[in-house]
Amino acid sequence: MQIQDLPYPDPGVPDARSGPRFLWWLFRNQLSGQLKSLAWGLLHFASVASLPFSVGLAVQAAVDRSGGRLALAGGLLTLACVGNAVGDGFLHRAAVTNWITAAARVQQLLARKAATLGSALTRRVAAGEVVAVSTGDVEKIGWFVEALSRFTAAAVTIVLVCVGLLVYQPALGVVVAAGLPVLAIAVLPLLPRATRRADTQREKAGRATELASDTVAGLRVLRGIGGEELFLDRYRRASQEVRHAAVHSARMWSLIAAIQVLLPGLLLITVVWYGVHLAREGRITVGELVTVYSSVMVLGYPLRHFEEIAMAYSFSRPSAKRAARVLSLGRATDTTGSRDAETPTGDLYDPATGLLAPAGLLTAVVCGDPDVAGRLAERLGGHAAEQGTSVLLGGVALDELPLNSARAAVLVQDKDPVLLSGTLRELLDVPASGAVDPRDALDAAQCGDVLAALVQGSLDTDDPMDARITERGRSLSGGQRQRLALARSLVTDPEVLVLDEPTSAVDSHTEARVAQGVRALRARRTTVVFTSSPLLLDRADRVVFLDGDSVAAVGGHRELVRTEPRYRAVVTRETEDEAALTEALAEGGALREGGIPDKDGALRDDEVLHRLEELEDLEEIEETA
Repeated sequence: MQIQDLPYPDPGVPDARSGPRFLWWLFRNQLSGQLKSLAWGLLHFASVASLPFSVGLAVQAAVDRSGGRLALAGGLLTLACVGNAVGDGFLHRAAVTNWITAAARVQQLLARKAATLGSALTRRVAAGEVVAVSTGDVEKIGWFVEALSRFTAAAVTIVLVCVGLLVYQPALGVVVAAGLPVLAIAVLPLLPRATRRADTQREKAGRATELASDTVAGLRVLRGIGGEELFLDRYRRASQEVRHAAVHSARMWSLIAAIQVLLPGLLLITVVWYGVHLAREGRITVGELVTVYSSVMVLGYPLRHFEEIAMAYSFSRPSAKRAARVLSLGRATDTTGSRDAETPTGDLYDPATGLLAPAGLLTAVVCGDPDVAGRLAERLGGHAAEQGTSVLLGGVALDELPLNSARAAVLVQDKDPVLLSGTLRELLDVPASGAVDPRDALDAAQCGDVLAALVQGSLDTDDPMDARITERGRSLSGGQRQRLALARSLVTDPEVLVLDEPTSAVDSHTEARVAQGVRALRARRTTVVFTSSPLLLDRADRVVFLDGDSVAAVGGHRELVRTEPRYRAVVTRETEDEAALTEALAEGGALREGGIPDKDGALRDDEVLHRLEELEDLEEIEETA
């Protein structure tokens, strides 16, 4: 795989049982690139290691005044330099390719996992950790995968040089062959401590990233309550902890680097001292002493790759562990499905709760517990993250369909939809039936003021469709982001659209118009809205009330307000004292069909409705209608 061929057609199925297993899986899946890097690395290191032999041959030829051997030494030096240049250049090219392709494979795997899990991902893994894995951790993982082949080439070269020195000059070769393994393993006792410190640094950095992400995401709310300084102080403390951990880790790595310099120096001194002693006794020539000395000097270069691979593994292991944790997450159902791909039509039915959303109608669902609403909304989309009974669409179990087919049939917009950066035109460029024009969707979602704000904030365009949206729509208010997300969902025009609190951040006047727009645009399409807003409930074809995990009542909004106290308590935010008062009046016979006595003792239904729904301003509903 070359860089120009990215992305991968299929990044594969990773071994996510542990961090080391994931690293080994990456290495195996890039075997051809690793072998290519190993081959160029062997050429590079072998060329570097052959320089001392050529230099020693040249020195001895000069001492012996042999022109032929001096020319031979010159030719060998030229050949070694050419091999060094070619090997180093292509080794760098192959190593960078391995690094980038490994990082790209991990990013594709993470993106595929995020697409598969959807909103369930951030409920099971902190958003900051996901960001850390997809950015910094990917780079660390790629570093280790790339460094492994270079380290192997360096290790093979060191072994070959030791064997060559033993054959070339046994007396000094024994010293070098005995000293080099000590140099290679001298830092091993320090690696566990260095690894622990690196792990601590990465954990603290991950927590700081998570805190920063949460702070930025909630900055508008924090400013509203004056809490910016509190969270900034928390981030300052977290960043200082990261700095202290980084310094603590760097001290250990500096000690390892110092040992890597000190021990080769001691070996070099030993070789020179013993070599001079042998030369004075006439047991070796000057050329042989220069060769062995130069070899020890040059071996410091491949020896440094032992330190690099130790650092790469220490930093990549926790990164690979986090990546494996994310990649090991899965859905409770098989996303490939057991049925052929199709887009079923008909009624949407959840056997677990008894919820029925008839085809072509706007069904509003009221849940006393928001968490229940969130789980039910996810289940209605099929392939829920938790094991359970499958939802049926037209009698077809959505969990038995391939995930893509289930997503094409049922679109779920959760409470906090994400707006990606780019132009508004790009935001609305989503898979769609083509039956809904983006302008109509924007009008139905009441995005007129949003478009005006986008144009006003863009200096280079007058067309709101070409206006740019900042990352996650941070320049927009919560209500504006909700309406743009709703417009995007309306453009897709799915068979079934499930909206979870689509207008929770919108004012009541706009909310009433949004309700009317959605109802008109989704005519003859199945729409399910999870809400407790009377403005939306009053425009639904039918309202389903869930008490706990099962359907408790079905009917119209006004009918349920009169006849179902539990429903009334949810949609009117009725307090316990108010509920007790209402119950007492009902038991005393003062209420008849929801009425209360007026001054003349007559029973008036409009007054009880006003009393029970004053928090939602029922009169505003009447005026808007």
